[in-house]
Amino acid sequence: MTNQALWLPLFDDLADPRTVARLAAEAEAGGWDGVFVWDHVRWQAPVRQVADPWITLTAMATATERLRFGPMITPLARRRPVKVARETATLDQLSGGRLTLGVGLGSDRFGQELSKTGEQLDDRVRARMLDESLEILTAAWSGEPVHHHGEHYTVDGIEFLPRPAQRPGIPVWAAGFPGNVKPLRRAARHDGFFPVNLEHPDQLAEVVSTITGLRNTTAPYDYAVALAPGTDPAPYAEAGATWVLAEFSPGVSLDEVRGVLREGPR
Repeated sequence: MTNQALWLPLFDDLADPRTVARLAAEAEAGGWDGVFVWDHVRWQAPVRQVADPWITLTAMATATERLRFGPMITPLARRRPVKVARETATLDQLSGGRLTLGVGLGSDRFGQELSKTGEQLDDRVRARMLDESLEILTAAWSGEPVHHHGEHYTVDGIEFLPRPAQRPGIPVWAAGFPGNVKPLRRAARHDGFFPVNLEHPDQLAEVVSTITGLRNTTAPYDYAVALAPGTDPAPYAEAGATWVLAEFSPGVSLDEVRGVLREGPR
């Protein structure tokens, strides 16, 4: 069975966490399985208002009981991993174990949010920062003291307690382009893959085959795909998708989101 979720850009009409929390509650009542949110500090014009994803997710957690949620995706290279470790564990505890952490490199393309804030612009460096951050998060969620001395981060014997509600830790979905093997290898080390710019179900089938070979295990694994509302999810489910996210454009109106929400999952 394929789970279905909404994927919301937290801009303009959706820049109020109270509004998004109400949407999440409506989605849960309407039979949706999840609501995921974008993670950005700015976006290109005409978008002007941007909400913080973590505050919004907290509001969503308190307004719902069964809905799965999370940032999709958070660019870990512009976040401190020790702070993310605390935030994710606390949010997972608050929600009773419903958080999924989507991660990726991020991009400077649409909002210049890296260049305008002095963040790392080299994709290869951000990739190393991402992998190092994921090592720290995995260790932190274990509840054991973290001893990490890496290229970019140091954590010297800190325990991150309380642990997340989920065991052994919070599910991580790694984003990447389907034809790029490095993101696939990263994703294979974690719990799911979120393909960027997926154009056809055949691409997903190839990704599933590649990651299955890399994992060499039958443990449960998620493939989440973003599709425009109204798209038939069946071909993607047949190709291996376990989650289908209804994708909305930046600046989408509240009425448009509510229209899709009330139509219900396909």
